[in-house]
Formats: sequence, C-alpha cells, structure tokens
Amino acid sequence: MNRIIFSLIFLLNLQILFGQEFPKAKKTPKTVTKHNISFVDDYSWLEDMRSNEVNNWLDEQNKIVDEHLKGIFEIYNPSTTIKEYDKLTTYRIPERKGKYYYSYYRKESKSSSLYMRNNVDDKSVEIIDPNTIYEDKIVTLSNHYPSGSSKYLAYKIRIDGSDKEEIRFFDLDKREKMEDILYNVKFSNVSWNGDLGVFYKKNNNQQQFAKDSTFQLFYHKIGFKQDDDELVYDGANDESNISFFTAWEKLFVIENDKNDVSKNYYYGNLKDEKMVLEKFIENDSTNFKFLSYKTNRVYYSTRKYNWGEIRSFDLNNPAENSVVVPQIYNHLLQKSLFYKDYIICKYKTIGKNYFIVYDYNGKMIRKVEVQPGLDLEIISFDSWKKDIFYGSFSYVDRYENHKFNIDTGADILFFTKSNPAKPTLFPYNHFETKTISYKNRDNIDIPITIVYKKGIVLDGNNPTLLKAYGGFGKVNIPSYDTGLIYFLENGGVFAYAEIRGGGEKGVKWHTDGMGLKKMNSFNDFIDAAEFLIKEKYTTPNKLAITGASQGGLLVGVAMTQRPELFKVAIPDVGVFDMANFHQYSIGRFHYDEYGNPEKTEDFKAMMDYSPYHNIKDDVNYPITLIITSENDDRVPPVHSYKFAAKLQNRTAQKNPVFIKTLKKAGHYGNNSSYENRIQEKSELYAFLLYHLNQ
Repeated sequence: MNRIIFSLIFLLNLQILFGQEFPKAKKTPKTVTKHNISFVDDYSWLEDMRSNEVNNWLDEQNKIVDEHLKGIFEIYNPSTTIKEYDKLTTYRIPERKGKYYYSYYRKESKSSSLYMRNNVDDKSVEIIDPNTIYEDKIVTLSNHYPSGSSKYLAYKIRIDGSDKEEIRFFDLDKREKMEDILYNVKFSNVSWNGDLGVFYKKNNNQQQFAKDSTFQLFYHKIGFKQDDDELVYDGANDESNISFFTAWEKLFVIENDKNDVSKNYYYGNLKDEKMVLEKFIENDSTNFKFLSYKTNRVYYSTRKYNWGEIRSFDLNNPAENSVVVPQIYNHLLQKSLFYKDYIICKYKTIGKNYFIVYDYNGKMIRKVEVQPGLDLEIISFDSWKKDIFYGSFSYVDRYENHKFNIDTGADILFFTKSNPAKPTLFPYNHFETKTISYKNRDNIDIPITIVYKKGIVLDGNNPTLLKAYGGFGKVNIPSYDTGLIYFLENGGVFAYAEIRGGGEKGVKWHTDGMGLKKMNSFNDFIDAAEFLIKEKYTTPNKLAITGASQGGLLVGVAMTQRPELFKVAIPDVGVFDMANFHQYSIGRFHYDEYGNPEKTEDFKAMMDYSPYHNIKDDVNYPITLIITSENDDRVPPVHSYKFAAKLQNRTAQKNPVFIKTLKKAGHYGNNSSYENRIQEKSELYAFLLYHLNQ
C-alpha cells in the first residue's frame, strides 16, 4: 500500500514539474550593433508592452504558472499557517506626526486605510479609506503629511501600482475630505508651507514606460486648482533631477545634473511675497548630503568619511564648518534624526545595532543597544516627556515596542490597547540567527546572516534560500516574515549576504560594487552560494536564490553566470536587458550605479554580465520563477518578458521557466490587501519547498 501511495505522489510530482507546455514566443531577429559589439535581439517585439499580442502571451504564461502553483498547493499550502502566525504577531505602535498619531490597518480583501488618534493609546478613527476613491482601480495609500499646525493632512495615493501618484487633502479639524487634488505626481515628497500650501514634483510623461520627465517643482495653494499652481523650479531644459524640503520657514532645493556628477543647492524664504531661490553651494561633486536645517545652520555629511559623520555650517558662510558627530570606525552611521533638542543616530556593526542620543553640540547623552541579531527603528519622540519610542525586530522576532526615557535611562516594553501583549509564537532561541563573514575570491570578509531552526542537522541536505541586494548603497534592514518562519519550520535555511554595492560597510563598500566595479557585487553573491555549499548548509540541488529590483538583476546574473550552483532562481521585478535599461522610466538616473550604455567602456562592462545577453543556447538553467507587474514603471516588465522568452525558447532548457505577471500592480507587487499579501507569500514559499525537496 505504501508503495502505491509513494508511486502516486511521485507521478503527481512529475506532472507538476514537467507537465507544462509553455507558449512559444515568436522570434523577430534584429541585429543590434553598438560600440563595435553586435548581437541579435529575437524578442524586441515584447517591448510593445501594451499590445494585444504581448498581453495574450502573458495571459497564457499566467495560466500555466497558476495551474502549477495550484498543483503545488495540494502538497504545500502555507496560507493557513501564516495567518495563524500573524494572529500572534505584534506590530509597531502608531507614529506621531505633528499633533496626532497615525497608523495603517489592512483589511482582509481591501487596501489599508489610514487611522488617527489624539494620544497613542486612544481608540483610532478611520479618516482615509482609499477603496472608496475609484470603483474600478486598486488604490493604495503611499504616505501622509500633516500641515504645520496639523490643520490639514496631505496624502498620496498610488493607482494600480504605478509610481505616478495623486495628492489629496483632508481637513483634520472638520474631519472631512477637501476638494483639492494634484495629479501626475511622481517620485515626490510633500512639503508644507505652514498651513497655506504644499510643494510637490510633477511628471510630464505621456507614455507610462517612457524616459522619466519629473523635472518641475510646483507650489499649490490650498483652495486653488492645480492649473493655478506656481512653477517654483524648472529643470526640464537640463533634465535635472530635483529634491526638496521645507524647514524653519525656508524651502531647500537640491538639483542633480542629468549625469549625477554635480549638484547645486538653493534656498528660498517662505515668508517672501515672491520667492527667489538663492544658490548657496554650486557644482558640488563631493557627494555632500543635506541632513537637516535648524536656526540658520545646515547639518550634513560627506562621502569623505567612510562610516558616516555629521558636520554643520552657517547658511550664510558655507566655508565655515565644524564636526558635530565624528565617525566611529567600523560602526556605520545608518540614520540620523533631528529633533528640537537632540540628534538621534542609529548605528550598525556586524550583528549588532544601537542608537546614540546627542545634543546639538555633539555631546553623547544616552546609548541604547538591542540584543545581537535584532535590528531597531526609531518610531517617535515625545519632546515634552523626553520619551523615545522605538521598535526591535528581526527576520524571526516579531516587532517589540519600547519606550526609552532620555532623563532616567529607563527602557521598558510598551503596549497599548490596540497592540497588547501576546503569547510568544515560539520559545526563546527557537531559531538560530548568526551574522558571520565569509572570504570572497578577493580575500575580503563579506558579512552574511544565516537563520535556521535550532537543532536541525546541517549536513548539506537542507532547502536553503539565499538573498541579497547589493546596489545603490542600500543597507539591508531585516523584515519579520511569517512566511519565512513557515519555510524555516519546514527545515529551511535562510541566508542574507551583505555584498559590495550595498552600504553595509560604508561608502567604499558601495563604490567597490558600482559602475565598472559592478561585477564585484555579483561575484560576492556567487561566492556566498559557494560558501553555503562548502560549509554544508546546503548543496546545489537544495539551493535557491531570490532578490527584487536590483536584487532581481543580481539573481539574473548569478543564474546565467553559474547555473550549476542553483536548483531554483526567483528574480523579482529585475533589470535584465542592460543594453536598453536607460531607454525606460528612471533608468538614465542610474548611470552612476551601472554605467552609461552610450559610453564604450561602460557598455562593454555591462554586456559582460547583462542576464538577457548572456543566456547560452546549450545550457539548462535552474528552475526559474520570474515575477513582474504590468504597471511597474520603475523597472518596466519588458525586462522580465524578454528574459523569460529567451530562457524558454531553447531546446537545452529542460527545467521549467515560469513568468508570473501581476495585474493592476507595480514595483512593489500586488500587496494592496492582506489577502493578496498572504497569497504572494504562500506562493513563494510553497514553490521553494516543493522544488527544493524534489
């Protein structure tokens, strides 16, 4: 009887794995020659992302992957368990902005609503329900901004996942929506001029995936139409990328040139009847980073100091500067928060995180550490009571809220009626979390965090998921993930490598993995895989890799450079066609990270690793699940379409290559509701466990 059951399961597994026939993508060979390098692009027709032909092909692909996942769910279905884990999860307390506390609450099948309360422990009141704005669209709230006296609230909404947003307004005193609406807002914060109006950036793209054209800064007066808004700064002629903020009755504007080589800094007085922007730093190429402004002093850092520091100068005399907080060698200054009387600096070192409270003279007032393996986040600061609210968490430790008093040094766990104490999900130390280093091929120590269930035998037979990002100087922050806990409870091992290109070990860590040195990032990731195999955490037949956006590119490079190392690859919203990445959306703003394809040296370096162009006809690549979104106007889905088509349409490819295109979704996937979020988690970890256990 057991033999019969085993045979049935074996046959079912074979059918799930090999039963799919993928729709053929037609080939329309186009020879491309650039910088004396020629290649044939068979799938340029997929660049017409809105055509019926492309959509029909995508629909067929989605049917196959959905059927495949449906079959897997007969064996692994994490959703019920993940929901049970979620019930015992604690979350961060509401964040104070201005006079009130704000929080988002997810609804089972709808987008999160925004709630407010007067005090942190009051009953919350729903003020913005995005699901009521458009009947036929998925609308999500992306951020909210109270005015100077908290009379009004500006909030941004994202429609069907696109990065192009709307700004709407709510009267907090009257508790009612306002008529003002700002359209075509993209990559913009919202900065108030008291209660009078807001500054914002406007996008002029006519086509969704065209090169980005967010070059103009506008000022909107409350009660007026958008057509009446004042153009404050126009960078269209030079295609300048601009950022801005308001502080202490001043507007600050930072202008990056289109090649991201130099910056100009301006300020204007908000009280002036006609604002005039005055330049106070010109053609800066030292990577000056504006941190804050207070009482006529500018607080900043530079890339000159690898681990990060804070300096300041008088706005009227930039040449005069002084050190406020010096760098601490080997301790990364990850974030600085500026309050009325204090500067709070968060630091990161290998396996440990902490924050220090300084006064504005740089005197250290207090230091707060969390346990090794935990990360932390400053939530709010009550300047009257001198209480800092912060959270501690890890990949497997749920969010714990703390209240720390600067005067007394008392640090207590903090609970509210809406976020009460709950039983722990597992006993303490149920999971083993360790941050160690491995030697890469250049004999450099690369930090890696490895998580697994305590007591499992590390004999190389464990299904293992390796993840990384490695770009733009980004520092990884662990996210508590109940889906990952399901994976670990089923014998999985998780590893996150802090490779070069990221910012985990300072400025140089980033610059050693960018531009012409970008291959260092990919090599570090491949070396992490070899380390996990060598140390018997896993084997190539049990190893999966995943990453999103820049991390998707990372996965694409690793699987095409060293396919024999991996059983499964899951690149998410990745960049795969490096010859054309600059032709879409914000690609041209990433020349510093990847290089400029119009320059010979840069182009040749990119073509050495470009995943789409390095697919070989005679190689059977790992089992692959490519994830993208139809409205991703940050990394357009054409990258994923072409990558999938080329991988699939080769006789050597025996392992299945799936592509899933999320509908009405953008760069962050279709996580608009709790239901969708659970579905995405369940699909990811079920897919991993099924294929890694074959």
